[in-house]
Amino acid sequence: MNSHTRKPTNLSLDVTLLTEAKALKVNLSRAAENGIQSAVAAAKAEQWTAENAAAIRSSNSYVEKLGLPLDRYRQF
Repeated sequence: MNSHTRKPTNLSLDVTLLTEAKALKVNLSRAAENGIQSAVAAAKAEQWTAENAAAIRSSNSYVEKLGLPLDRYRQF
């Protein structure tokens, strides 16, 4: 992630996990940022799927009924 600014943030973390991470010298800020970045990406993908569900169903229905539009030109 290419962020120009950072904001200090308080987080509540599992004590055992925090202790283990510190013992292994894990950069907590980077690890938290990577985890949040993954969670945001997953939430965006889920949101996109929900927002486009009707269009996806419609497209799938079309293909089921009529086949792929350019299927006759396939050479395999």
